[in-house]
Amino acid sequence: MQDLRPFFEDVHFIETKRPGAYEPLQWGANIRCFTRGDFDWEDADIVIVGCGEWRGEDSTTTCTNQDVDAIREQLYKLYNWHSGIKIADAGNVRRGAEVDDSRAALRTVLSELHGAGKMVIVLGGSHDLTMQQYEPFAKAQQMVHISVADMLIDLDEAEAMNSRSFLMDMITTQPNFVAHYSHMGFQSYYAHPRMIETLDKLRFDFFRLGRVREHIEDMEPVLRNSNLFSFDLSCVKFADAPINVNGSPNGFTGDEACQLTRFAGMSTQLSSFGIYGYSAENDTCWMTARLISQMIWYFIDGYLVRKSEAAITDHEEFVVFHVSFTDNDTVFLKSKRTNRWWMRLPNQSYVPCSYNDYLQASNDDIPERWLREQERLL
Repeated sequence: MQDLRPFFEDVHFIETKRPGAYEPLQWGANIRCFTRGDFDWEDADIVIVGCGEWRGEDSTTTCTNQDVDAIREQLYKLYNWHSGIKIADAGNVRRGAEVDDSRAALRTVLSELHGAGKMVIVLGGSHDLTMQQYEPFAKAQQMVHISVADMLIDLDEAEAMNSRSFLMDMITTQPNFVAHYSHMGFQSYYAHPRMIETLDKLRFDFFRLGRVREHIEDMEPVLRNSNLFSFDLSCVKFADAPINVNGSPNGFTGDEACQLTRFAGMSTQLSSFGIYGYSAENDTCWMTARLISQMIWYFIDGYLVRKSEAAITDHEEFVVFHVSFTDNDTVFLKSKRTNRWWMRLPNQSYVPCSYNDYLQASNDDIPERWLREQERLL
């Protein structure tokens, strides 16, 4: 791996704290920080990278990394219940003279960590930095399944990529490596109907806020099949994320946001997780920073589950259910370790599913997930 030090700020957040500021079991005393030349990346399971770049949303802003450090302030105070997972904090990517300079630096860092097989958590500024999460996969010519949680669908057309148009760039850039895209938590009254039609024609999946909240467990298979997860804080309701001054009175609750990130942590496919939209200036009593720190805690909690899950080929670790529905004979598998479900498609491949999919099939109904997967195979 190349030397990444030139891409990061000289002073790490931990260096602003006095020695012994954290108790032995708090994260601040257990996260290894990128402050010395002999730092060993190989020892880390998860790497945290900060990039407080906001010019993709507001070109006039004077962006700093203070927002990201406000999240660290709360994260480092949490207690470590996950001693088997080694976490490194790389610090904050330097602010470039232009927004494209910051993006290039973040892209280089993420590409190096992706190549090293590291799970990366990006603490970002504006949501367009999701494109930098995607580009390491494209550079490696790896097909990628992407999931995004956002109140809006960022498909606007614009000459320069920004926080409202990056998705258009992501799905139209050639060569393209987006195997599948799932959007969860959009609010219909803020979504242009033509955008939904576009996603549907591409056979992408999209889930309204109400549907996700009613059956949030159905999002676990979606995230289990994802390589990249991008979470825009706009999808959390204002009461639970006071930084959302342009957000909505409706949205995910704080505990639902934590549940989604735990699902993401459980995914053995996921290697890139980004949280965007935090502004310390608009936070009230640091409530949103505390929510983000708890989302990260639950992501790490889910990561423990991924390490304990058996391979799908280890037949003794699964309960097998043979089900017939509407002239289809298939197999559902339930993990003895985690109680998660898979279903077999006609091409004999297995895809993640939920208990609700199994119940539908058992009642001689075709699960929607089955239909969508079949459409994508055609």
